[in-house]
Amino acid sequence: MEIIKNKSTMSKILTMIFLVLLCLFDRIHAQSVDNQTDFSSAQIVVSAQLSTPEKAALQTLTEEVKKRTLFNLTHASHWPAASTPAIVIGTKENLKGLYGTFSPSDIGETDASPEGFAIKLIRGSRQAPTLFVIGNDSRGMLFGIGYLLRKAIMKHNSLEIPDDINITTHPAMPLRGHQLGYRPKTNAYDGFTSEMWEQYIRDLTIFGTNSIELLPPHTDDIPDSPMFPRPQIDMMVKMDKIIQKYGLNAWIWYPMMYGDYSKSENVKKSLKENEMIFKKLPKIDAVFVPGGDPGHTPPKVMFSYMEKEAKLLHKYHPDAEMWMSPQGFNGSWLNNFYQILKDGPDWLTGIVYGPQLEMSIKTLRQKVPQKYRIRRYPDITHSYASQYAVPNWDFAFAATENREGINPRPTQEKVIFHTTSLDNYYGFLTYSEGINDDVNKTIWSALGWNPDEDVLTILRDYSRYFIGPNFTDSFAQGLLDLEKDWEGPLLGNDNVYTTLDKFKAMESDATPSQRLNWRFQEGMYRAYYDAYDRSRLIYETHLEDKAMSALRNANVTGSLKAMNEAQRILDKALTNPVSRDWKNRLSELAEALFQSIHMQKSVDKYFAKAIRRGANLDLVNYPLNDRIWLEDQFKNIRGIDSEKKRLDAIEKITDWKNPGPGGFYDDLGDLGNQPHLVHRKTYEDDPGFLSSPYVGFTVGDRTKDWRVSWQRYMQADYNNPLKMHYKNLDPTAQYIVKVVYGGDDFDVKIRLTADGDIPVHSYIKKSLPLKPMSFEVPRSATKDGELTLTWNQEMGIGGNGRGCQVAEVWLLKKENAQSGYD
Repeated sequence: MEIIKNKSTMSKILTMIFLVLLCLFDRIHAQSVDNQTDFSSAQIVVSAQLSTPEKAALQTLTEEVKKRTLFNLTHASHWPAASTPAIVIGTKENLKGLYGTFSPSDIGETDASPEGFAIKLIRGSRQAPTLFVIGNDSRGMLFGIGYLLRKAIMKHNSLEIPDDINITTHPAMPLRGHQLGYRPKTNAYDGFTSEMWEQYIRDLTIFGTNSIELLPPHTDDIPDSPMFPRPQIDMMVKMDKIIQKYGLNAWIWYPMMYGDYSKSENVKKSLKENEMIFKKLPKIDAVFVPGGDPGHTPPKVMFSYMEKEAKLLHKYHPDAEMWMSPQGFNGSWLNNFYQILKDGPDWLTGIVYGPQLEMSIKTLRQKVPQKYRIRRYPDITHSYASQYAVPNWDFAFAATENREGINPRPTQEKVIFHTTSLDNYYGFLTYSEGINDDVNKTIWSALGWNPDEDVLTILRDYSRYFIGPNFTDSFAQGLLDLEKDWEGPLLGNDNVYTTLDKFKAMESDATPSQRLNWRFQEGMYRAYYDAYDRSRLIYETHLEDKAMSALRNANVTGSLKAMNEAQRILDKALTNPVSRDWKNRLSELAEALFQSIHMQKSVDKYFAKAIRRGANLDLVNYPLNDRIWLEDQFKNIRGIDSEKKRLDAIEKITDWKNPGPGGFYDDLGDLGNQPHLVHRKTYEDDPGFLSSPYVGFTVGDRTKDWRVSWQRYMQADYNNPLKMHYKNLDPTAQYIVKVVYGGDDFDVKIRLTADGDIPVHSYIKKSLPLKPMSFEVPRSATKDGELTLTWNQEMGIGGNGRGCQVAEVWLLKKENAQSGYD
């Protein structure tokens, strides 16, 4: 090879080589960096003839990209220069003639399934890369764009698409939706403007939601809220138009609220209201009438009314469907319901499986004629006193974060989703009372599309899209950590503090806009609340232990001095509280959530309807020990004029749990103190506790003076028995069972039997005020050294089914009960 001796020539050659390599590098970099392709300079190619929902889909893409990248993706109905990346979006129909140099076969295999889509990233055919997003129909176009957005890496001035984004897919379930109720009892919705509603509905479509269920102004709620930006009927129409704009299904949850529907005047008033709603709304695809909660109308009367309602509905919306549920029906009503269905009313489309049903979906499917589809109405918003209560939940969480706290339950929601096989039901619209369950909505939407989708994958998409690509993994893991924080006894759960540390680290790395993001704020609020609960629980448990030590020393110090010292110690929870910085941070985050998304974490400060409606900032100092109950006992004991009697009364307090020699004590609501409880199924097999006992709670202002052991209890729903089993008993002894019946329904009667059919006591009502009740156990039940106690509530009572609720149980030898242990 001839050596180039001219330095000038050599320099020019090297310069040219450098420039060629630089251009090549730039092109390679533009196409793929870390398995991602740069589309920051892309142009959208789209048909000039788009329907309203297709325009909304295009608007979704351009607006959501701009929010995250700060640049506009331009769009045109012609192809850009070959050097400009192209994003080709549309339906199979309106993309005809817009494939450019490509053909449909270049996209790969597609199908014709409704709502399906195909996404294909192609490099090499043009100088710049091309991305196709092709919907089988208008909704498919919307959901394809949603998939693209949640997989894209969007940062300031940067839009990158993963190289492995290629997919052809369609939803597994035809119906995937959520109830969004604009009414006072929700924890945020009543403060939503129409712009906020459009954003939230759009957010839901990103993960595959195709249906929204609205509520009429007249429900089991007060008629007005200080949070309302506009009247309910006006907002209902606005929301319906948003649903129509995006091409989604519009449902109405429409309870029967006019009392006795066997009276013609009530029927007339109700139908008049129906007609007003049906006439005003431009789009109604289905109306769902719940049988109970609220309503509670006998099936024959209910079906008669709904037939009239259906005729009125079809006057304005000829193709709309009618659905109903047998929620809360008692045994006789259920039998009537099944009999009416056998006659096959043609105006009825399907049956809704929701809360307050004592059977499984599979059983309902077997009993309901096949001509009627079944739709699920799962409660994803409530943590206790609900269809799917949080399993093994600690009292501290129930008492403070309460029934409607921020509750990401991703792995549990997947268990609930898979409670039954998909062929038993048509789809779902979840029951929600606000934004506390936002993660759960996403899980259901994603699983409705792909039931086998990995939970972590869904959470990573959620975190990447809603929080930012820098938190794709960390925020997703944080949501899983929050779910785990609620599992099992809190006192020994160090992970709660670790979770808070992780969220605080994320907060320190977050941008100002991310810190203002309400979904980020929700995660922070939960992490701080969990940690503050544990800190207080440790502290207040220690204070009660010291107070009880002072009471046990009463024989030495004297009764009055012992009680005064115990009171002084207990009062430290108020005079010298723990972790005040965490409490202050909770207040700051509650204010941030009110400003960002109108979440109402307090009744007085943020206009929440009630504490149990998500206003758990008002419960942040709820006592986690027996301080208030002990204060009441001290007050009563101080009124006793005998020192001996005062000491005896104090001894009853310190010996409260003592069952005496050969006896047993169970605090059934304490996850660590229920050794004789008989469990039946795992959570995976029975997440709705239709066949298994579970912990329930009655907490709030009216129960603050109850012992903690009374505010939590074990319960069994409907016809499901609650059982305890004892071994190694004295076969020669006579036993006494002492029991405290807790709960929230004191009209329900409960009975107790031994070894299945030996009566201990017949059906009785639970007592108020709460107190232990004692019953003799027949010797025939314990003569073999073992004993099974079984509690049942009255059969077929319907309603919420929560009546068999047992708080504390002592099994005492009779001689010890007579000696003062009772």
